[in-house]
Parts: sequence; C-alpha cells; structure tokens
Amino acid sequence: MLDIRFSSALMAMLILAVAEEEGNPTLSSAQLAERMGTNASLVRKLVLPLARAELVVCSKGRTGGTRLARAPEEITLAEVYRCSTGDKPLWNCRSGDEHDCRVAANTQAYFAELTREAERAVLDALGDRTLADGVRELRRLDREGNPGGDSAGLREVASSDRS
Repeated sequence: MLDIRFSSALMAMLILAVAEEEGNPTLSSAQLAERMGTNASLVRKLVLPLARAELVVCSKGRTGGTRLARAPEEITLAEVYRCSTGDKPLWNCRSGDEHDCRVAANTQAYFAELTREAERAVLDALGDRTLADGVRELRRLDREGNPGGDSAGLREVASSDRS
C-alpha cells in the first residue's frame, strides 16, 4: 500500500510556494498544519527531510517557521518525492519462501525490476515539473471551480493567518 508522505510533503511545499508569492514566506508548523488539515507534530516530521535536503529552511523561536530554500521554479517535484519517501520503494514485493515453482522462485527478482522501472518513470515525470508549475495548475483548477475543493480555497491559502 502506498503511503501519503509524498502527497503530504508536496502539499506543504505548495502551500509554502503560495505563501511566498503572497508575501508571507515563513509559516509556522501550526499554520501549515491548519492549512493541511493535520497536526503540527506531523508537519514537523514531514519538514525534517525537506530541510535536510535543503528544500526548506526552518528557524526556531516566536517568529520562526518554515520557508522555501529556493525559488519555486528551482524545486522539482522529483526532489520533494525523493526526500519525502527516502529509500522506501514505490512498491514492496510479497516475501515468501522459495518453492520448487519457477514462478515463485523468480517473482522477487522480476518484481524488483518492475519497481525500478516504475520508479524511473515516476522520477522522470516529476523531474519535469516544479513547484511553480504546481501552483499554476492549482490556480487553474481553482478558477475552474474544481469539484475537489472550493473555488476560493487557493486564494485563502497564504492569507488566512494575516491579521
């Protein structure tokens, strides 16, 4: 079963990209968590590998938070994918004892090659897209009134904590 680390990390990065565009580039883990519909503890866990990969910069203290380390045009989705998933493969092969059956004996090697091929295809597709591309696509979906969200949602992403 695929997990949600990549989609969650990507959501956090897109929120930070929109916040940067709107002049509020640093968001606390509580602000990110509110926008993502999760808790600040999970956000901090998601941000840690992004910070290690130098995709975001984190600062502590009352005015601290997380911001993008580079312009959204310079951060590919492949970078976000790689650091959010780590060494975990896209799929795991069913493990089991080797039998006298030729299929069972060779399934793990066959599946490992399929997984490598799928990973290359995913990274190729994500490597051609940047956070800036993602923000543009989100804005397009927002203008069209995407049934998956409300049409005012994106406009409120970065400005909801300003007072």
